[in-house]
Amino acid sequence: MQTAMFDPEDLKDQLQKALEECKSLREENERLKKLLGLYPEDRVPPKPRISEPHTPYTPANQVTNDSPIETQIALFRSLFRGREDVYPVRWERRKGGSGYSPACANEWNRPFCRKPMVKCSDCENRELKPVIDEVIRDHLLGKQTIGVYPLLPDETCWFLAVDFDKKSWQEDVAIFLRTCSEIGVSAALERSRSGKGGHVWSFFDRPVSASLSRKFGCAILTRSMERRHQIGLDSYDRFFPSQDTMPKGGFGNLIALPLQRGPAGKGNSVFVNGEFEPYVDQWMLLSAIERIQLEKVETIVQEASRNGSQIFY
Repeated sequence: MQTAMFDPEDLKDQLQKALEECKSLREENERLKKLLGLYPEDRVPPKPRISEPHTPYTPANQVTNDSPIETQIALFRSLFRGREDVYPVRWERRKGGSGYSPACANEWNRPFCRKPMVKCSDCENRELKPVIDEVIRDHLLGKQTIGVYPLLPDETCWFLAVDFDKKSWQEDVAIFLRTCSEIGVSAALERSRSGKGGHVWSFFDRPVSASLSRKFGCAILTRSMERRHQIGLDSYDRFFPSQDTMPKGGFGNLIALPLQRGPAGKGNSVFVNGEFEPYVDQWMLLSAIERIQLEKVETIVQEASRNGSQIFY
């Protein structure tokens, strides 16, 4: 029996040809992927991040301008609580115009993002980004401006914000805040981003149904109008949340969050006192805000109903 003999040089040539053929096939594969709109593994759109655990705020701990930002973030999240699975981020066009859109992990990531041809709400590749501490940090540091969707999926909310604008907003807000003080309701006034209006914020100690929250605001608003019936509170615009129930396929109205770094430099998007001057220590004010108990909310609404006061939105 004759033993087969192998030439090392011949084997080396065959191996080299095989490697070159594999390389050619890989290149052809990549070319076809690009033609089909496919991408390699490392370009698959990122999965949405799960909301990371964050340090809860403890009311016993006073927060100030000098507190660590982690503590400030915890306080901020404990007050301005809305949906945590999605948040709106502000955008501006180069040629003018601005607005808010739900933050998406795939925004402008071609070919997964196809706007403006396809609306975000209709996009099958939309990956909503959750609220995490980093998002709040970037907002406070001025790296982005975000808002909050107050209406939770179960149609409850953690706060009520009342929006005032027009020329008479300061006079009307002063009356509204006086009414809050008389009935023992904690409220804080934020001058809006534009400086031409204000938001009165009240926070609850637990989630309150949006319907009850808005009736609570109406009771205070009606009592304030009775004080100024000859003029009326013309600058009142709306409540946040703006709906009792969740709109089909939507998140409800959003409200911009306060303490936006840019506007704050002009005295806007910050909390102001009775003289409409910004508090020197915004964080000390926020840490001192009292959360309104559910029983108090219910009592105020019931009393307004018994007195025949007009409850309107």
